[in-house]
Amino acid sequence: MRQIEKRAVEWIGSSGMCASEREKAWVVATHSTDFMAWVTPVAEDDRLLAAALWVYWGFGFDDARCDNGPLSSRPAQFNALAGQVQRACEAHSARGEDRFIAALQDIVGRFRSFAPPPQVRRFVHAHRAWLSGVAWQIGNQAVGRMPGLDDFLAMRLLSCGGEPTFALLELATGVEVTDRELHRPAVRALTEMAICVAGLDNDRHSLRKELVGKETDQNIYTVLMQERSLALHEAVEAAAGLRDRVLLRFLQLHDRVRPTAGTELATYLQGLRYGIRGNNEWGLRVPRYLSLGHWPDEMEDAALVWADRPSDTRPGPVEGAPGIAWWWDADLA
Repeated sequence: MRQIEKRAVEWIGSSGMCASEREKAWVVATHSTDFMAWVTPVAEDDRLLAAALWVYWGFGFDDARCDNGPLSSRPAQFNALAGQVQRACEAHSARGEDRFIAALQDIVGRFRSFAPPPQVRRFVHAHRAWLSGVAWQIGNQAVGRMPGLDDFLAMRLLSCGGEPTFALLELATGVEVTDRELHRPAVRALTEMAICVAGLDNDRHSLRKELVGKETDQNIYTVLMQERSLALHEAVEAAAGLRDRVLLRFLQLHDRVRPTAGTELATYLQGLRYGIRGNNEWGLRVPRYLSLGHWPDEMEDAALVWADRPSDTRPGPVEGAPGIAWWWDADLA
């Protein structure tokens, strides 16, 4: 895997997407090769590399154009760029001046070289979903709007990048799941729950870094603090409970769907499980979060501590979040 990471770092340096050595260092410090290896441990080298390159690219784009860049509170300008970026993802002949566009086209070109068109198309659609979520978030930030819990969870399902990340499962493993299976309500619910858990975990991973850098805006903690008038430590506890309830439902539904799944769907479902655990393992180790806003090589040591039981085991849908209540429908199958 170290050889794959070396190739990825060389690509980052030659791609033209980083404006400075410091920006490159922050992208490299995401250790996205490790991330994709956790999520797709059975991937062949070239497929793993291509998938990891998009994760590196996504972090770079997020840092420079979404979270803290000049477009982070300018929705009209961001939407114009997002349209160009998305078209570049869809069509290799599309052109654009932004430094991230050519790099993205190279990555998607790699996908097209080894994956059938339906798989690439799924990734392209997932990419559009991600950009739409980021646009939603930037629109809120521009007018100083803190969303309620229901809106936030709907937005976070998109803005956290889970849709394209899980679309990489097929691209990285080479396993083809049919549209009919992927769009089954139960499978779609499992996918959304995996994205939700990973997104909430990422909010937790980045909390200290954002507090130190005074970057906090819309995350599960600021949302709960406003909606429920909670102190930060109370919001952290409430968010952990929410996350655990979603994960328990994921495990319950997974155990109903998995026994009758064919080989391809079973591989996809296992990928969702790898994604949840791998995202957590990676997030608890990666310099991007552990550096606390300093130069990414300056890492504070963090011991991994796992709870031995969920913090909230209440059954049924999460209160105040009707948009995700369907995950608990009794007839999902």
